[in-house]
Amino acid sequence: DIFLAEVNTSVIALVWAMTELMKNPRVMKKVQEEIRTTLGEKKERITEDDLNKIHYLKLVVKETFRLHPPVPILPHRETLSGVAKIQGYDIPEEAMIIINVYAMARDPNLWTNPDEFNPDRFLDSSRDYRGLDFELLPFGSGQKICPEMRKATEPGKPSPSMFNPMNVSDIAATNIGLSLPLEEDSHC
Repeated sequence: DIFLAEVNTSVIALVWAMTELMKNPRVMKKVQEEIRTTLGEKKERITEDDLNKIHYLKLVVKETFRLHPPVPILPHRETLSGVAKIQGYDIPEEAMIIINVYAMARDPNLWTNPDEFNPDRFLDSSRDYRGLDFELLPFGSGQKICPEMRKATEPGKPSPSMFNPMNVSDIAATNIGLSLPLEEDSHC
């Protein structure tokens, strides 16, 4: 189960990152330039040292996790002992708590323009997704933090060709002739 969850959430995060990059050509160009200047275009193997040099791509990953958390609602937690008080509310012992990471990531009290994909918001920020900053918890926190977080947060060993120039407007204007017939009796 853990393996499947890790693969599924990693793929989901990658799809969201690529979607946001295609929707934001300025950010895509910045990532492409960073990859080219830092790693070069012909590099086939990316080392750990190389990964430490690609700072803007890490900001893109962080912003992707903020805007599109792999697990938008964390599994419920149980308070351990005693009554906890959170923002004036008494939380009784053994109460089940559900954490809505999706809503936290879009809270205008915590984030400027929360629905906007903007990796630059993390340029001078110490906020991190490793469970210490409670406004950014895509992997949970504490003892129940996702055991596969490290795998998911390393940009991995991406092929530099993934970031070759792409003109999304050409793709968006292309009609490939696919359609689905509408059924009159279909129920949604």
